[in-house]
Amino acid sequence: MLEQARAFALAAHGDQMYGARPYSFHLDAVVRLLSPYGIEAQVIGYLHDVVEDTEVSEAEIRQHFGRLIAECVGLLTDAPGANRAERKARTYARLATVDGPAELALVVKVADRLANVRTCLIDDRRGLREVYSREHPAFSARPIARASANPCGWNSIPCWKRRRQRAPPQRQEIRSCGPRRYGSGQRC
Repeated sequence: MLEQARAFALAAHGDQMYGARPYSFHLDAVVRLLSPYGIEAQVIGYLHDVVEDTEVSEAEIRQHFGRLIAECVGLLTDAPGANRAERKARTYARLATVDGPAELALVVKVADRLANVRTCLIDDRRGLREVYSREHPAFSARPIARASANPCGWNSIPCWKRRRQRAPPQRQEIRSCGPRRYGSGQRC
């Protein structure tokens, strides 16, 4: 199912770019972060932007990948809004209601954000990095924070925020805190 999800996502995204890279760069980065969570999380990782960024519907995702995958992709799709702040506020409010198996969407959201931040640091995209930095308090204050105790390394983002004043990080500086268990209290 994982290869099917990757092929489906790449076909849907077509020639869409992720900055100067093919969109597969972003999708593969998200899925690598999700590997500790199993195939369902990785499938959602490949599909997380398909409904938001392409003509594919949530119903098509349900038909090909099942109810849970479609529900999670729907939760990860930005709600309509007049601007980014409004869209994100509505999306985070919707994510605040997630319970049960669909909580997997929260972990995928964290992996997506972490992959985005890492790429901003690697590519020295200061403007977008500043957007993520401004959004971080609202993002981490929501129930998404429940997923912050995960192997994706979400808790390392505040470490990166402290490094902002330094020169662009070298690749080896971009790391996660490593695998951790929910509620372990491990910090970067």
